[in-house]
Amino acid sequence: MGDDPDPSQNSVDEGTNTGTWRHLTDLCHPAYATLEEGPLVARTPTKPATIVSVANQKGGVAKTTSVASLGAAFAEQGKRVLLVDLDAQACLTFSLGVDPDEVGSSINEVLLGRASIADVRVACDDGVDLVPSVIDLAGAEAQLLPRPGREYILRTVLEEVRGEYDVILLDCSPSLGVLTLNALTASQALIIPMPCEMLSHRGVGQLLDTVTDVQKILNKDLVVWGILPTLFDGRSNHAREVLADVGERYDLPVLDPPIPKTVRFAEAPAVGRSILATSRNSKGAKAYRDVATALAKKL
Repeated sequence: MGDDPDPSQNSVDEGTNTGTWRHLTDLCHPAYATLEEGPLVARTPTKPATIVSVANQKGGVAKTTSVASLGAAFAEQGKRVLLVDLDAQACLTFSLGVDPDEVGSSINEVLLGRASIADVRVACDDGVDLVPSVIDLAGAEAQLLPRPGREYILRTVLEEVRGEYDVILLDCSPSLGVLTLNALTASQALIIPMPCEMLSHRGVGQLLDTVTDVQKILNKDLVVWGILPTLFDGRSNHAREVLADVGERYDLPVLDPPIPKTVRFAEAPAVGRSILATSRNSKGAKAYRDVATALAKKL
């Protein structure tokens, strides 16, 4: 809030997004766009990608915004980045300018064994690759439930492309179902975005209980990198109090700096880009760059 960056530095050439905007969704707000698949640039990383889940069972915590923005920030650093949309609402897919109605195959087909990651990924304008989601993913959990080893399916398919990337970010669904368990089982690290509001604490404890179970049974290598404070209003005493309390409450690192509340985040998805492209010099873009710089040391 209060950002008023130079428009000449923050504009986006909407012509770089192929396709036409079709309609707004009440749920996610960004406009649909069609993005044609092109050849993905190959570069061999020095080691397999670090897989990071971004999860919180509560909605409205800037989870998808964080995945898109951190992905763009890592790409700016020259890293090869893959984003995976594991939410049937497909908000990450919308936000990056991809129309699910035009997607031939998605993460749904990958999880059900009908396609590979390489078959479905698309290159996006922010310099990242995306495995898109569609509404059909809502039914995938029921189909996965009776399968032996269902919690390991995502880990197995990601291993096929892990050597092609430096970092893979998983945008988890706001639940603790089979898809989120798959994400936690596949990941080396977890980031928990949490708004600086007292009620946002609800559900974090249950998520951490699930993480503990995953560490004991499914993935002993999973590490919680920390809580990412979002929607932070530095003018609010309440927000500052929550920020001061959150690390002690959960005995977890608090990633710095907190992500500020700004209208720029709502504007970015309308052109299928992250805030790092649409408002490069805004406080929100700078905050995500700073967080990504700190996290890059862990990759």
